[in-house]
Amino acid sequence: MGNDNWPEVGEFVVCTVKNVTDFGAYVELEEFGGREGFIHISEIKAGWVKYVRDYVREGQKIVCKVLNVDPSRGHIDLSLKDVNEHQRRAKIQEWKNEQKAAKWLQFVAEETKTDENGQQTLHEKLVEEFGSAYSAFEEAAIEGEKAFKGLKVNKKYLKSITKIAGENIKLPFVDIAGYVDLTCNLPNGIEIIKQALHAADSISDVDGKDIRLEVSYTGAPRYRIKVIAPDYKKAESVLKKSAQTAIDTISKLGGHGTFKRHIESAKA
Repeated sequence: MGNDNWPEVGEFVVCTVKNVTDFGAYVELEEFGGREGFIHISEIKAGWVKYVRDYVREGQKIVCKVLNVDPSRGHIDLSLKDVNEHQRRAKIQEWKNEQKAAKWLQFVAEETKTDENGQQTLHEKLVEEFGSAYSAFEEAAIEGEKAFKGLKVNKKYLKSITKIAGENIKLPFVDIAGYVDLTCNLPNGIEIIKQALHAADSISDVDGKDIRLEVSYTGAPRYRIKVIAPDYKKAESVLKKSAQTAIDTISKLGGHGTFKRHIESAKA
């Protein structure tokens, strides 16, 4: 991400601890151009904290939740205590995957003789269409160039992406993703959205131990549903069932939901 980007409230971010003080810790946000954030001592851990250094240290990579963003003052307030182990592991894995994708895109740029601006434009289009660059490579590994049907990108990029995806991603299972947009304007709208997401996430428990389903936040009001299954037919079925469950749940509770297999590209 570039320096013009800011994280959203509620988003999980990967940080490097830069300075630990008696009243908190200053960190650098890895995915946002090195922007600085602050974790107050009250957000380090639930309960009383005597020494911040007992929990974080300079140079440590941690995952935090964004509490507040003030671009006019350049302030980002973060919480460490609001991130559980599952969320931490998922975010670290997502971050590592995006680092891999960035390296693969560099290979694509070198192979297609694309300059830095062209590489950035390609990255933005992949994120817009698939939610992340890594997801684009995953789809290419599964479906080949068919994964990019309708995407207005030079064919030389698609050939290179497909080739590099095949060389670097070995999928023992089918891995697909879709998106649900969930909104609710009621006073308890956030809790209703959480109920809908929980219902969507519970589908894998019903459909068997061979199914892995992950629901993650990509940016309000959009959530990504990722399914890993033994075959494409099963994965597609679980994805649609999970999305429909989220939509049905939020609709019954006074909200609204829509499902997209892929995110449509913005019109020029």
